[in-house]
Amino acid sequence: MRRNLALAAYGWLAATGLLHFVIDVAAQFLRGARPPGIETMLYYGLNTAFACGQVTFGLLGLWLAWRMPQAALQWPVVALTLLAAAAWLLIAWIFIGYQEPKFNAAVFVLLSLAVAATAGMKGAA
Repeated sequence: MRRNLALAAYGWLAATGLLHFVIDVAAQFLRGARPPGIETMLYYGLNTAFACGQVTFGLLGLWLAWRMPQAALQWPVVALTLLAAAAWLLIAWIFIGYQEPKFNAAVFVLLSLAVAATAGMKGAA
């Protein structure tokens, strides 16, 4: 159960980060949806950094939960995951104007809280 929750949380983060990059950066760039300028550069930079951070952290967490599930459920890893989840939610809330990244980060926060709640349980494997 705990391992599945961890896989779900990190898988959600990696998948939504990849989709965020494809939809909000690559598709808009290929369509030429934004005129060239400083605002466009900042938009692409923010969304690229946001999405690449999610994908990288999600893939690292997936690898850790898949290869070493006991290590992925240790409190330092869970605490780092909760900190990262809170940071992505805060960044999405402050800097990104539309709702989808906020929703995706909120789901990751909920999944991370579920992992944290079950990480201390001895009998749930």
